[in-house]
Amino acid sequence: MRVVIVSPWFPTKKNPSSGAFVVKDAVALSDAGHDIRIVHFVPSHEDDGTLRVHHEGLPVIRIPMDTNNPLSILRASRELPALLKGADVVHTQALSAIEPFVFARTSLPWVHTEHWSAITSPETLPSAARMMLPGLLKMEKLPDVVVAVCEFLARPIREVRGERPVEIIPCQVPAPPRLIERPKPADVLRLISTGAIVERKDPLVAVRTVKELNDRGIATRLTWLGEGPLRAEATELAAILGVDVEFPGTKSAQEVRDFIGESDMFFGPTRADNFFVAAAESIVNGRPLVVGANGGQGEYIDPAVGQTVDRQDPQAYADAIVAVRDRAAHLSARDIADTVGNRFDPETIAQAYTDLYKRVVAAKHV
Repeated sequence: MRVVIVSPWFPTKKNPSSGAFVVKDAVALSDAGHDIRIVHFVPSHEDDGTLRVHHEGLPVIRIPMDTNNPLSILRASRELPALLKGADVVHTQALSAIEPFVFARTSLPWVHTEHWSAITSPETLPSAARMMLPGLLKMEKLPDVVVAVCEFLARPIREVRGERPVEIIPCQVPAPPRLIERPKPADVLRLISTGAIVERKDPLVAVRTVKELNDRGIATRLTWLGEGPLRAEATELAAILGVDVEFPGTKSAQEVRDFIGESDMFFGPTRADNFFVAAAESIVNGRPLVVGANGGQGEYIDPAVGQTVDRQDPQAYADAIVAVRDRAAHLSARDIADTVGNRFDPETIAQAYTDLYKRVVAAKHV
């Protein structure tokens, strides 16, 4: 099918990490045989001045649009008819991608994928944005089908859409080319975490949990891959507490797999997530895990290999880490990875979207 993917989140030279999940879906769909075009409604702070580009072999058209500026949205909407010409399906990604369609509705079969964490965690928004959220969510009524990446996110969307369909298609988390077997037990418990070093991921609780484990006589080291505004504070706290915590920065996908391979367990004391890709990544790489409970990660974590914790308390996290360490001690990397199987593979996700496209197109022609 000829599919136009529309999103405000997509890589530019100014923000090369933006919209990584959009890129993954688009590449998988292209590999599955669909004719994919990208329309990137690029915000001004990420606009690198390019209007047409190929990204990972995909043709991309950039249209300047600031999602908090009605005039900018209106101008972008005027471009839509030409951009969608010849398409079989329009596939928007992220709530603000819907904004231009408020002014320029489409009769094309329309699939929308939602990821926005603020829908399930509005407390992370500034107060003014929080007040606007109910109005913004009404836009979720417009697409023919909305896809959520987990049931946790689907619930509030269903409240808005009523009887209109909401489907679950998870994020892509590709299995590694080769599983690295779990390391033999050592004198130090090696924890790994990946993701932004921000308040929502709670790196300070992570550091304090390492201290709690040390106080229990369990020598522990935590390596946290990523960057963020709390890096300096977390580093300083680790020094004050005298614990072994390092923040080596952002790493490539292969480097992340290598770090996971050297670890005993993934530890992510998140305060709020929707799918929590890093948690799923630890499972497909064959490592047990302990993570925060507020999110969709509990939907795919088998209790045999992981545990969620429902309060931001170092003692509770330490209890869970010890329990999972002991519970999963006899499991191989393959045993752990097999608890999710191939459900997050690119081919699986592409097939799920292909089936959905066919159903939406057929429903439009009834």
